Formats: sequence, structure tokens, C-alpha cells
Amino acid sequence: MRTPTTRRRALAWSGAAAAGLLAGCSDGGTPSGSAGTETSTAVRKAALRLRETAARTSTDLLAHYDALLTKHPGESARLRPLRAEVARQANVLRGSGRAAAGTPPVTVATESKAALRELAEAEQRASDAHLAAVVRATPELARLLASVAAAGAVHVYLLTDGASA
Repeated sequence: MRTPTTRRRALAWSGAAAAGLLAGCSDGGTPSGSAGTETSTAVRKAALRLRETAARTSTDLLAHYDALLTKHPGESARLRPLRAEVARQANVLRGSGRAAAGTPPVTVATESKAALRELAEAEQRASDAHLAAVVRATPELARLLASVAAAGAVHVYLLTDGASA
């Protein structure tokens, strides 16, 4: 008999993924090759662009959380831990000392359930984007993006199937 995954266990998985994400990444300096050697300028620039795109994806997702929490403050207890994870991910992807770019305005559904469904869809799109970027990333950035994508998948679960747990 399979034990259903509880919200607490899924949050623990998300926390473990975030801990791995924070422990396994650099301070946002120049990317290096798998053996720790400097890579070519073109590779560094491509990795920087990829990282900036991933940071923008996470920052846009964070804006979605903020808009939902503003419109539906009753969801605060449920969403604050997930929002905090997305904020940490965005900060790590941006790198140290880099300011967040502006985000487009986010519209949120009037009904709470519909708004949560939209947020889950935004989490899924962000997770898919991070996972798709893994194949073009340097090894270090690939590990970071995979961790962020995994955490996003857990968030989707918590916002959909895990909502009843």
C-alpha cells in the first residue's frame, strides 16, 4: 500500500532541493568547465545569457505570487513558503549584487481556486523552461537549473494534487 505524499513531506522535498540548490551553486561569478578550468569567452557569455533568462523566469514567477497574495490574502499561509522558495531561487540565479529587473504586471483571477490554478500553470511553465535550459547550460548551471525545475515541480504538486493533503 502506497503512502500518500503529504504537504509537509512535499515541502521538505522542496526545502531539500533548495538546500542543494544553494549549496551547489557559486556566487554568480563566471562559469567554469567541468574540471574547474576557465571556459571560452563565448561559452561564458552564453552561460550568462542563459542564467539571466532563468533569473527573469523566476522573477516573473515571483511577481505572480505577489499579485496573487495581494488579491487573495487568505491564501497567505499556504503560499508564503512557496513564494519564499521562488524568491531564493531568483536571487541565486541573478547572482550576488545584481538587482532584479522589472516584471510585467500580472493579472490574477477573481476566484481564489482559479487564481491558484493559474499560479500552478505559471509554476509548470517556469519549471519546464528551467528544465529545457539544462541541455544548453554549463555543468554547474545545469545542476542549478535542474534543482530549480525540481522545486517547481514540487510546487505544482502542492498547488494542485497536494492541495488536499
